[in-house]
Amino acid sequence: MTVVHCARCGVALPAAPPSVCGACGYQVYVNARPTSGVIILSGDGDGAEFLALLRAREPKRGLWELPGGFCDGWELPAESAVRECREELGADITLGALVGMYLGSYEFQDETFPVLDCIYLATLPAGAAITLDPAEAVELTWFPIAAPPAMAFGTMDRALADARKLLAR
Repeated sequence: MTVVHCARCGVALPAAPPSVCGACGYQVYVNARPTSGVIILSGDGDGAEFLALLRAREPKRGLWELPGGFCDGWELPAESAVRECREELGADITLGALVGMYLGSYEFQDETFPVLDCIYLATLPAGAAITLDPAEAVELTWFPIAAPPAMAFGTMDRALADARKLLAR
């Protein structure tokens, strides 16, 4: 087991979080970090397609993902979704309905931590040009929402399944 230290005073914790530091009384928790993502749609119903990006970096480099990323401090997930698309695609989106929130995990700096992925439907304005950020993605493609590939993160697979149900209504 990795020894976890108090973020306030640096003393080793008596147990893995949730825990209370024996030296200063600081309560330590492991909370999910919020993220936002979008299912950018083209078309509607069973014929709809969604935009997927091929990851340029670890974790999960070389796998398909939805545009999105971590929320900045004090940033609402919907605001983060719009910002992330602007950064990754070089385009503004029209944000639609919240598909759902999904608990998952993310590996970073030799640590696996929980994330809470907030996934929205979205569209691109007519004639929008996409310019990929090469640090984020090396390729993009449109997949049928009825037959998506396996995605880099299980939360994205679940969100796409839920989006198909929403579109079928």
